[in-house]
Amino acid sequence: MSNDSDSIRLNKYLALHAGISRREADEFIDKNQVTINGQIAKIGVQVSPGDEVRLRGNLIDDSTSMEYLLFHKPVGYVCSRRAQGSDPTIYDIIPGKYHSLKTVGRLDRDSSGLILLTNDGDFSQSMTHPRYAKVKRYNVLLDKPLEPLHQQMIADIGVNLDDGQSQLGLERMDDSRANWIVTMSEGRNRQIRRTFSALGYVVSKLHRTDFGPYTIGELAPGQIKIASKL
Repeated sequence: MSNDSDSIRLNKYLALHAGISRREADEFIDKNQVTINGQIAKIGVQVSPGDEVRLRGNLIDDSTSMEYLLFHKPVGYVCSRRAQGSDPTIYDIIPGKYHSLKTVGRLDRDSSGLILLTNDGDFSQSMTHPRYAKVKRYNVLLDKPLEPLHQQMIADIGVNLDDGQSQLGLERMDDSRANWIVTMSEGRNRQIRRTFSALGYVVSKLHRTDFGPYTIGELAPGQIKIASKL
């Protein structure tokens, strides 16, 4: 734990090599769940080359490089490492060498489209925290045409949900008023579905095409693509 020129702050070290954000790292450190060379670490300490860092008893491998993956999630899969009932998880179809990567946010079982996976905790935090306002774009099909008044409520006024007001960007895909491009920079649980449901609509299809600077492009369902940090 010396202060040589090659040392870095512990929370940054954990973000680089443990797939968590610096905020999460500080929480683990504050709970005495991080050790350096067998000693309980404190917030603000430096890690030097050769130091043995453990998180909750698990040795951190500092040779791990950062990886970024685009994945086209099909309908019917959950974004979890563990199966939920009979539903398969995305890790059932992602190659095993990428199973250490974590999803950046989630899509529910009935939704499809772009998922990002990474072991870069700071990157994940920057893509999901509301203060960074990363825009996500979805193609949404409703069970019936959206009334103009309801369009105005969703896009201009906002709809009150149990966890606060929801306001979404809306753009018609055709003249049916049932197909919409929805944009949002939040990420509350099933927010799009709950917003339309509050006004009496059912989302029949929800497909994410863009997440910040990343787009699904021609990626087929179940396919992966190596990406870089943008």
